Amino acid sequence: MDRQAQFRAREVLIFQIAEQLLLENGEAGMTLDALAAELDLAKGTLYKHFQSKDELYMLLIIRNEKMLLEMIQDTEKAFPEHLAFFMLHHLHHPERTALFHQIEERLSTTGQGIQLLFSELYKIRRQRLRIIIRMTESYLVDIHSSMTTRDYLASIWSLTYGAAVILNSSFYQRYLGSRDTLRVAYIEQALAMPKQLEQVAAS
Repeated sequence: MDRQAQFRAREVLIFQIAEQLLLENGEAGMTLDALAAELDLAKGTLYKHFQSKDELYMLLIIRNEKMLLEMIQDTEKAFPEHLAFFMLHHLHHPERTALFHQIEERLSTTGQGIQLLFSELYKIRRQRLRIIIRMTESYLVDIHSSMTTRDYLASIWSLTYGAAVILNSSFYQRYLGSRDTLRVAYIEQALAMPKQLEQVAAS
């Protein structure tokens, strides 16, 4: 393996372990010292891959966004499958969804030297949204729904993020019952929304 390939492989491992530590311990517990110790690397080696903890967080968020973009680019899947994949991505790891959202919001106002990374993040997100909008418009036409694309996508995101917050809530843990059953119920609700609108309009 050449040096460049070794660098890339090490970077992938760094991101995997950093995300794992972040999700297990929160921001307070995810120190660069702990990350270096977990990877058995010198702390200075980490700085070859990122310049600060804020930059590391942004790279993790961008990595997650790229994963979502790759998922939506699969043209073999129909809209309901894409919706299920999107929701399950968030609902199987609700702590990641909640934490990444909080970190992004904080870094957007307090982050230092990461403006270019925000530009990259927004570029990927816009690319994904263009695909999602076209796909959603086509789906709503196919099922003869009068629901607007904007309203449907906003409803899907609200339902998904709200579900992630509930699934990640220590208070609601005791009331949730089967998480898998709940995840399926959320997906079924998201798929039913544009059809329910037509039923209400017709009654």
